[in-house]
Amino acid sequence: MIILGIETSCDETAAAVVKDGRILLSSVIASAADIFAKYGGVVPEIASRKHVEFILPVIDQALKQADYTLKDIDKVAVTYGPGLVGALLVGLSAAKAIAVSMDIPIVGVNHLKAHIAANYVSNPDIKPPFLCLLVSGGHTNILKVLDYDRIESMGQTRDDAVGEAYDKVGRVLGLEYPGGPKIDKMAILGDPEAIAFPRTKFRDDPYDFSFSGLKTAVINYMNTKEQKNETVCKEDVAASFQKAVTDVLVDNVFAALREAEMGKKIVLAGGVAANKGLRNALEARAGKENVKIYYPPITLCTDNAAMVASAAFYIPNSNMELNADPSLEI
Repeated sequence: MIILGIETSCDETAAAVVKDGRILLSSVIASAADIFAKYGGVVPEIASRKHVEFILPVIDQALKQADYTLKDIDKVAVTYGPGLVGALLVGLSAAKAIAVSMDIPIVGVNHLKAHIAANYVSNPDIKPPFLCLLVSGGHTNILKVLDYDRIESMGQTRDDAVGEAYDKVGRVLGLEYPGGPKIDKMAILGDPEAIAFPRTKFRDDPYDFSFSGLKTAVINYMNTKEQKNETVCKEDVAASFQKAVTDVLVDNVFAALREAEMGKKIVLAGGVAANKGLRNALEARAGKENVKIYYPPITLCTDNAAMVASAAFYIPNSNMELNADPSLEI
């Protein structure tokens, strides 16, 4: 089955063609991240306008890369939430137009479930059940993936998502948006033990996360140094912040794996799955506990349409009443 995927939930306009949910035939992404760097984050109205500008050329390019036309497509899949409502509507409008004009089914895909499905494209042998650590700009969850479309949450963030914390700390360090990749690179040059930033744990829900206090601790540290006119080693701040983040993520997901009794594999998904510090920390613990870590290549960690097309292979078709749901849950 040949599925055309469309993704427009935030600031990337993407289209991809995937065969049988696993074989990637093409993937095209037009990102507006550089435009938003000067604003320090995504501006929803500008993002929507850029999607309108990019959507048709991106779809055309994805079809050409796969050496297909719309007549060869069996289904069209599209992200319908969560995300920015205006951005989501651009992708939905394009997908519905294709579905109607070509008389093919449309499949609405949950953006968070799509991130998990990125692993199906890059790791053909991975199949549910497994435990997933989903880390992105808007979400931080530990998920029991019982089946392709049956997922239960074991833990989630109570405030800032990990990607959001990275962007806010990046701003304090004077880094352009998005801050996550830049902090990851800067952390390599710093001492992760230089500053004792806090790690938040919960007794009632031991797999939940909180990064608001950590973010505030970094801001207070920087402000105190500035008030005292003391020199700040930004590399040490970045390394210590990242160590605090990865310690909690790794500890929680391995503890959850033991309780869930879901074998010896952990799947990493979401934009922050591209973070090398997190990957290294997970791999180091996995080596000690004989656990296999799966994650997509960096090109499939951030928002893309290949993951949307892959997810659509495993879920039922939608109808033409499909609408955007910016607050859609997992």
